[in-house]
Amino acid sequence: MTVDDHTLAQVAMSRVEFDRLVAMLEREPTEVELGMAGALWSEHCGYKHSRPLFKHFPTRGPRVLTEVGTENAGAIDLGDGWCAVFKMESHNHPSAIEPYEGAATGVGGILRDIFAMGMRPVALLDSLRFGPLADAHNRHLFAGVVAGIGGYGNCIGVPTVGGEVQMAPQYSGNPLVNAMCVGVGRVDHLLSAAARGVGNPLVLVGADTGRDGIHGATFASVELDQDSADRRPAVQVGNPFMEKLLMEACVELAEQHGDWIEGLQDLGAAGLTSSAVESAHRAGTGIDIDTQLVPRREQAMTPYEVMLSESQERMLVIPKREHLDDVLALFRRWELHADVIGSVTGDQMATIRDGAEVVARISIDVLSDAPQYELETRRPADLDARQSEDLSALPDLDVAHAGAMLLELLGSENLASRRWIFRQYDHQVQNNTIVAPGGDAAVIWLKGTTRGIAVATDCNGRLVGLEPRIGAQIAVAEAARNVVATGALPVAVTDCLNFGNPEHPEIAYQLAQSIIGLSEACRALETPVVSGNASLYNETPDGAVLPTPTVGMLGVIEDVARAMTPALHDGDTVLLLGATVAQGAETLAGGEYLAHAHGRVAGLPRLDLDLEVRVQRLVLDAHARGLLTAAHDCADGGLAVALAECCIAGNVGLDARAIDLGARTDAALFGEAQSRFLVATRDVEAVRVLAAAADVPCTVLGVAGGGLLRLGPLALAVEELRDIHEGGLARILSGPETMV
Repeated sequence: MTVDDHTLAQVAMSRVEFDRLVAMLEREPTEVELGMAGALWSEHCGYKHSRPLFKHFPTRGPRVLTEVGTENAGAIDLGDGWCAVFKMESHNHPSAIEPYEGAATGVGGILRDIFAMGMRPVALLDSLRFGPLADAHNRHLFAGVVAGIGGYGNCIGVPTVGGEVQMAPQYSGNPLVNAMCVGVGRVDHLLSAAARGVGNPLVLVGADTGRDGIHGATFASVELDQDSADRRPAVQVGNPFMEKLLMEACVELAEQHGDWIEGLQDLGAAGLTSSAVESAHRAGTGIDIDTQLVPRREQAMTPYEVMLSESQERMLVIPKREHLDDVLALFRRWELHADVIGSVTGDQMATIRDGAEVVARISIDVLSDAPQYELETRRPADLDARQSEDLSALPDLDVAHAGAMLLELLGSENLASRRWIFRQYDHQVQNNTIVAPGGDAAVIWLKGTTRGIAVATDCNGRLVGLEPRIGAQIAVAEAARNVVATGALPVAVTDCLNFGNPEHPEIAYQLAQSIIGLSEACRALETPVVSGNASLYNETPDGAVLPTPTVGMLGVIEDVARAMTPALHDGDTVLLLGATVAQGAETLAGGEYLAHAHGRVAGLPRLDLDLEVRVQRLVLDAHARGLLTAAHDCADGGLAVALAECCIAGNVGLDARAIDLGARTDAALFGEAQSRFLVATRDVEAVRVLAAAADVPCTVLGVAGGGLLRLGPLALAVEELRDIHEGGLARILSGPETMV
């Protein structure tokens, strides 16, 4: 076949890569073979720029049950025969073009990754990034994504329990939509996604196949430009009610009849191509598929379209031959289409037919051997100047204006309460949610036990942009801190690496350094990376997004009845662990105050991993001894914002008038030094003794009570703080008419 540059661009394949494919085949590919190879060799599926860096990640640990990359998600041993399976993935490009469906199908896809392993999904989290909400188009994207997440998750009956949102100019026009799902079940119900057993049938279950989503994987592997809106057909369309049936049928199959099947795989990016080829590659087998046997909802679909369609709510099941009728009957009882479309072969080839005609016959190894590129890296030219900026030269905050500044920050788009978002989500469905959205991490009860899991997502792209290695370490540390604040022990990580075009050396530098930083922090905190996703080419003509290696952290708490929240109680003594109140101007680096008050993103983020480990262990030790009544991570916005959040959560004031702010009011109140917790206790001396033994700074701030937050020169009513904080996002969104 004659292949021109336009055809190669459609499948996101370079001329050099095409020549490589021809050399491997020793002939030119057919149209279907080219489409399949383009999809599986794309960045989205093949990780050709990021996979060489994955060697840095720690992936093993005493709780890890799966080898990273070999299954749809990572599995962690929870004890007593229970396990948790979790993963995070992106749906950035589709959400930039069609925000509702892009976000909704992102949720659908991550759900299928979990129940493909036989586990029941019990929690969804969403890590979101947008441009400033003063812009009408960014508000349009924001509203559409939030609605899409709720529209899908609420219908399927899986609670959306957490996540975070950050706005920055670099995300304008290229939002980041990272969805994380957690499932739980019995270890002996875990399923594999391998096409084992020569002669076993391939059964396609779920929705009929249409033309939606064709080239979706390759679309996600190129930059967004002025023509991207023309690729709206590459955005999938979801049906959560179909997914609910699919989920229940697959979980029933795993829990009651796992011995009927050899493998179960979802159809996500690259559709039937990736599902079938990846399953065969895991098992060392081949596949033979007749596209005419694939149920369709559109007329005159070609084999190329059938193999690359990304129609949602579909699963590939590999039953044992003797149980084919049992499997078909089970899915049909759930009113789902289930059709045999091919079989497992022993030749390690992907044979695709259109009835009697063979339209593709290509080695599984060739399709699975995406090119791997060594990155050319170059440190961004402006980093040294931005990092070395003397923040102490900035004028300090006038103490008379400290209260007004706190109110401004509490109502700002990055620090205002996310209640406007999470009130649209059903976070109590399944009745397992012990700690709901709005705190540091969500806590989900493992029914039948006293145990639970705590889950959180985190990443501050501004910090990563200022110093990728340290910023990525901070993302891991803060996600772990969020989990620790509930009383849970962090045990494992999933990640989603959101970056610009890795073919640009400066972006490659950010990617490489961030992965090293993530790895260092995960080793220090003993939280192996068990699953993840890379989303590159997040760029518009105006430039790349901030480097955003999002971290999803999972922790285990032995008794959910003892889970902590940030809420203070009358009479609690509040302590600051990890640092003194007084801070230097360098702690303003990359912070919300610096951006809000001075319009700057500068300075050098800092993190002491040894201190981080000691502080987290101290909080867990104090909690285990029953000494703590509340805990909260002190992060974005600094000490004043964190204390305000604790007072709002508990509907109680705090008298901390006597604290020493030191030489810089702004740094003491709003500096973002790392490794800090606010904890509340009724036994101050016992906590002090533990802190001294752990070599962790410990400062008494004051006692909770009354209706005012008194913090040094500040004196603000908790009700005023609540009104500003909880109504901030709604006020921002009520600007000029949102685009439709």
